Amino acid sequence: MYQAEVFCAKDMTFQVKSKGYEITIDGKSGAISPLDTLLAALGACAGVYIRKFVESTKLSLGNFLVRVEADLTDKAPYRFDQIRLSIDLQGVILDESKRESLLRFVKNCPVHETLKANPEMLISIK
Repeated sequence: MYQAEVFCAKDMTFQVKSKGYEITIDGKSGAISPLDTLLAALGACAGVYIRKFVESTKLSLGNFLVRVEADLTDKAPYRFDQIRLSIDLQGVILDESKRESLLRFVKNCPVHETLKANPEMLISIK
């Protein structure tokens, strides 16, 4: 099971704890926001899947960059209507077959699959 606890520390600042780690998310001050964190989760998940692909195909790839961008809609309900994810292999050139295989593989990342599936949200108040 995956789990995170989010504690409202003050105003719009939240302490998030999961698996013994802690991060701070801020909804107001310009620090990393909940929406930035969502994009970061997608980018990191894609990164994990890039590494898995590299290991399974014995591809020679060092560092790489995953950039995730989105714009918030102007009107309610506020949401991202498009998320753009780009992978910079830092100069490594893949032939078309490997490139397509990598794209297909990265799309299997659980964060991508979850966003695509529009999962049911159950919200309760205690």
